[in-house]
Amino acid sequence: MSRSQLKQTLVRGLAAVACAASMVAQAAWEPAKPVEFVVPAGTGGGADQMARFIQGVVTKHKLMKQSIVVVNKGGGAGAEGFLEVKGSAGDPHKLIITLSNLFTTPLATGVPFNWRDMTPVSMMALDQFILWVNAESPYKTAKEFLDALKSQPNNTLKMGGTGSKQEDQIITVMLENAAGKKMTYIPYKGGGEVAVQLVGKHVTATVNNPIEAESHWRAGKLRALCVFDSARLPYPAKLSHGMSWQDIPTCKDSGIPVEYLMLRGIFMAPGVKPEQTQFYVDLLAKVRATPDWKEFMEKGAFRQTALTGKEYFDWVGKNEQLHRELMKQAGFLQP
Repeated sequence: MSRSQLKQTLVRGLAAVACAASMVAQAAWEPAKPVEFVVPAGTGGGADQMARFIQGVVTKHKLMKQSIVVVNKGGGAGAEGFLEVKGSAGDPHKLIITLSNLFTTPLATGVPFNWRDMTPVSMMALDQFILWVNAESPYKTAKEFLDALKSQPNNTLKMGGTGSKQEDQIITVMLENAAGKKMTYIPYKGGGEVAVQLVGKHVTATVNNPIEAESHWRAGKLRALCVFDSARLPYPAKLSHGMSWQDIPTCKDSGIPVEYLMLRGIFMAPGVKPEQTQFYVDLLAKVRATPDWKEFMEKGAFRQTALTGKEYFDWVGKNEQLHRELMKQAGFLQP
């Protein structure tokens, strides 16, 4: 081998070593300080509960060296949290958990934010909605509730929900359309407060997520009438007075032609590096692999759908279009 050939071989070898070292360095990225986990909603709701559960699982199983700090920033129907993450370009130490206000807030208010202003990380699950009434309510079935809505004057029945022009009110409008009658919609700050208002009989009904009303249902204070999904929930364990999540009929089978599911997904700030995103993709996969996560999914009756990468990006895009159409039908779009 000539001196020139030997030199070229050495150069190529050094380049390969440098490339390999670079790949290892990228794969080995991890947070250098505590990670802020933003919840664009109030305390006690589904997003808040899931964020704090993830925080607990990561800590319990020592899944990363740094801690996670959950911060609620629900001002402006979540705009406060979304705009902060949007404005934190390149910061890999900030996560946000999303709900349907990812779509509804910018569509209803015109706030300068779109989900594409952030970096998608992972869909953790899809959350359900259930039509709830107080356990002492005269309505034993969803059909009885719908018949009452149809037969009574407009605005007689009171529906409690989280926020205005968000998912709870969208479902309320769909119920009104099915009955041909209006309800009085009363907005509250979060799903936890909504459940308490129903327990106190301050509203007639709610469409809370299962996790938001589960403890009151177990205690016998609330009654579940139907679930807004295409199929029954797949959880047979008896939880409340001999009832399981699986025993709750679908609203469609009960004569209410309304279906709605909500994203529980994680995003990062814009402009982060691929290896930083990948760290959290892997971290959240480890969370979902724990027995704790399985128990949490069953407790909250989630639909266990997890997506990352292009599949996640495409799903969010399609759901944005769905919400644009739903909000247009409800008259909630910003003029």
